[in-house]
Parts: sequence; structure tokens; C-alpha cells
Amino acid sequence: MATDIKVIAFYLPQFHPIPENDEWWGKGFTEWTNTAKARPLFRGHYQPHVPADLGFYDLRLPEARQAQADLAAEYGLFGFCFYHYWFAGRRLLETPVQAILDSGQPDFPFCLCWANESWTGIWHGAPERVLLEQTYPGDADHIEHFGFLVKAFSDPRYIRVDGKPMFVIYRPWEIPGVAALTELWNRLARGSGLPGLYLVAVRGANRKWNPGEHGFDATVTPRIPVRRPVVSWREPLKKLRFKLQEIRRLPTIYSYSDVGDMLLENPGTERIDYPCVVPNWDNTPRSGADGLVLTGSTPRLFRRHLRKALDLADQLPEGKRIIFVKSWNEWAEGNHLEPDLRYGRGYLEVIRDELAGN
Repeated sequence: MATDIKVIAFYLPQFHPIPENDEWWGKGFTEWTNTAKARPLFRGHYQPHVPADLGFYDLRLPEARQAQADLAAEYGLFGFCFYHYWFAGRRLLETPVQAILDSGQPDFPFCLCWANESWTGIWHGAPERVLLEQTYPGDADHIEHFGFLVKAFSDPRYIRVDGKPMFVIYRPWEIPGVAALTELWNRLARGSGLPGLYLVAVRGANRKWNPGEHGFDATVTPRIPVRRPVVSWREPLKKLRFKLQEIRRLPTIYSYSDVGDMLLENPGTERIDYPCVVPNWDNTPRSGADGLVLTGSTPRLFRRHLRKALDLADQLPEGKRIIFVKSWNEWAEGNHLEPDLRYGRGYLEVIRDELAGN
């Protein structure tokens, strides 16, 4: 296995209160609100997930951000990919990243992922409620957006590929004229003294959309299963179980051991596609019976999952051997590397050991 494989974890900054969440969900709402109120919905359901080493942190505190970076570095992670929210000139959940840029601390590599989707009440039982719509007013807004981004791109800690700042876009196919946007941003980057941008598209279910034709250098494909499983006629007991789930309004349940290999299926793109490992998943703290659970995840099963990703990354060109992790800290989706009371640092230990060849 190549020794230059870099592990980058997606990172959710919604662990501090903001006025918008106070208005929509109640005073003091953060991601911990849903995490802490979660309860088991079926026999053997692991909820709630309670943080261990780092506790219920507040990302306004530099000590919390430093502790995260120290823990990630200790176990071999290369950097964080912070979700970045831009709504036609309006930034949300910007406090942690802005503080990191302003202070220069922690000294830990990072990049940004523009989470360009509308905020709705889907995770709180109100899918038709649009809280903040994602719009694309045009070039003036794209230029203003780049004016913020270039400050991050110019930071010495910012992750680069081929010398170019790596910028991830979550739903690029929804951006009108996205090819013109990527050309504009590359032109602005070169005008700012950068060699251009290394653009990564998060590849969704739209397989007909070709990222290379729209100015993207690579893709990353988190493959969370669809909400309702298709059950084979060869599995009548499972079929009965899922029928009962519908009657009892249970969430969709998959076995992590059954779907682990599927999570890393190659999407069949001619561009570089970075493997994305999913250590665990359970978004019932947000979605209740409308959620999806990958039950039975353990560090041992994650090791098998990670080994396949390492094999895939090993085949990538030198300097571009990257694995993404979804995610470092999406606690209300039961999707985290950060230690909890059940497994402690088990998932982190797997990453450290596998990167070291142990």
C-alpha cells in the first residue's frame, strides 16, 4: 500500500447556536439538541450516541476546535473538510471556520465543501417547510462568494492538489450554468495568484450528469443506501420484517455488514473518484421513523470497509491518493469518528492502524 494516502473527514459546524436556528427550532438549538433526545426505536437499536472524550462541545470555543484537531492528528487523519454555507451572500454556521481563519489555529489542514442545498424542515417532520432557499442570483454573487473563498484558499493550511486549492461542491448539478461558474472561479483564482482550483463534485444519484464536462477535476461519492430497501423473494423473513416496519412505523434498517461493500461501489466515471468511507449511520435523532439505520456497525466491520477504500486509493495517481470519511462529527446522523461511550476511540484506532499497515 502507498504511504502517501491522505484521509480527510467531512466536518459539520452546527455545534453552536445561531439566531436562525433559535428562531426555527428554539433558543439554543444546536446539533446536540437532536442527538441528546434520541431514543431506541427497535430492539437492539443503539441510541442515543453520547460523546466521550470531547464531550458536548461548543465550537465557539478555541479549546474545543483545538481538541478536535489534536485528536484527528493523533490518529493519522490528514485534515477536515468543513461544510460551508453560502446563500446568495449570506453565510450560516460560519463562526468556527471564520475563527480558524482569523486566529491561525489550530494548525491542521482543512478545505471547504459548499453545502449548496436549501434548508428545509425535512429532518424535523416538516419536509415542505423551506427555511432558507438556496438561490443563484448570477455572476455578481459568484464573484462575491469567491471574494470570501480566496481568503481561505490562500491560507497556508488549506489543502491543495497539484498546487491548487481543493474545493468540494455538494450538489453541483443544481447550479445553473455550473460550467461557466467553474471557469469564472478558475479565472479569478489565477488572477489572485493561485494556479487555479482543484474542483471536486460530490456525485449524487444523477448518473447522467458528467462532472468533467462542467469543469470538475474529480468526484467523491458517499453512497448512503436508499431509504426503503428492495427485498429479494429469496428472503421471505426479511420481507416480513420490512412489512412489519411499515405497520409499526419503524425506520429503514440495513445491516452494516451487508451493505459495507456497496458503500464503495465505483460510479463508473472517467474522472478520479475518491472513495468515501462511512463508519456508521443512523439519522433517526433527526428523522425518527423516516430515518435510515445502518445497524451493527463496529470498528471491526469498519476495518474491512476501510481496507477496500485503501485498495482503491492505492490505485490513484501519486499526489491524489485521498480517502474521504463521512463524517467526523455528524452526531445527529449517528455518523461520526469522534469517540462515543460505546466504542471509544475504536474507529480512530482502525484508521491509525490501517494507515500504518498494522
